Amino acid sequence: GLERFYEDVLSRNDISLYTNFFTEVFSNISSTLLSATNTRKGDIATSIEPAVQGFLENRLAEVIKDFNAKAGGGVVIDPKSGEIFAMASFPTFNPNTFNKENDQKVFGNAIVESVYEMGSIIKPLTVAAGLDAGVIRADSTYDDKGYVILNKSRIENYDGRGRGVVSMQEVLSQSLNTGAVYVMQKLGKKRFRDYMLGYGIGRESGIDLPNEVTGIVGNLQSPREIEYATASFGQGIAMTPIETVRALSVIANGGKLVTPHIGTRIIYNDGLYQNLVPPEPTQVLKKESSEEISRMLTKVVDEALLGGTVALPNYSIAAKTGTAQMARENGRGYYDNKFLHSFFGYFPSYDPRFLVFLYIVDPKEVRYASHSLTRPFMDITKFLINYYEIEPDR
Repeated sequence: GLERFYEDVLSRNDISLYTNFFTEVFSNISSTLLSATNTRKGDIATSIEPAVQGFLENRLAEVIKDFNAKAGGGVVIDPKSGEIFAMASFPTFNPNTFNKENDQKVFGNAIVESVYEMGSIIKPLTVAAGLDAGVIRADSTYDDKGYVILNKSRIENYDGRGRGVVSMQEVLSQSLNTGAVYVMQKLGKKRFRDYMLGYGIGRESGIDLPNEVTGIVGNLQSPREIEYATASFGQGIAMTPIETVRALSVIANGGKLVTPHIGTRIIYNDGLYQNLVPPEPTQVLKKESSEEISRMLTKVVDEALLGGTVALPNYSIAAKTGTAQMARENGRGYYDNKFLHSFFGYFPSYDPRFLVFLYIVDPKEVRYASHSLTRPFMDITKFLINYYEIEPDR
């Protein structure tokens, strides 16, 4: 994929001219400059770290096998710069026997080419928008009856139970659909839509890989309030994994929308090189809003995720799981027994080095993502802490 994206850059041969790669690669705008270089051929240096890539692939393969999932994937990214250290998607293929593959989908990269309804990992984006707009605080409360009726349709919590008067913190800790809807209603449809689109949802991330598709967010143009309500907890809008990672990086990095990328520089045959610099990030949330949602997600790990049993004593980790019903292929409703599990987390919470995103499609004999993906996430987190010798922050 990377070679295909940079093919025109690497294969062109021009004695006297070269193209400004900064603008060509990231903006598709060419500017021609004089150069003494007589060749355009060279190598691409990338941000991929082989040890991290290998660990991610192996751990994903294990969890997909353990739960007999149809597919899955993951990304390890620096949420502040957008540099990707590892990316994997399954199923994959053996390049030595590729001609024996019957399913053409295995030749694609689902991280940029497939869209999914991500479920509850979208709730932090909704809550962060509410914090940023000043319509809620972490300790704001609402009366959770266990359901909400909008446009004659009933939206329930995952277990159908009401909790009574609860805080916004509990909306994340207990993953309450009604709480996400409450925040959306406080924002209003237009402001909610503006925040969601501001996270980059519904448009290309700009990653330097071919065939990227965009998310499906037509529901955010609907006049019906229920479409916005379901979007607030990740249903009814579909996103690519890389689009999701980009959006979630906003709440981790101080509120900035970065461009995910793999290529870092072009190294020419004569030893000269050209750095590949992505566009400047745009500020879409206040830094204070990013810090507050990070505090809330850290509390999720410390107290709620598997009962607080996976928290590390010397490191702060912010995370959230998602369990989403899968839409039927005919577009008529959702399966009762097919789910997409997702998980994202970043650490250290208040100055993150890494954000890790994982997902698996249609796992068997496991209902919730907290039971399928928490352990793999923690294994990857511990590996990164040890491999990069990250200093404790607690």
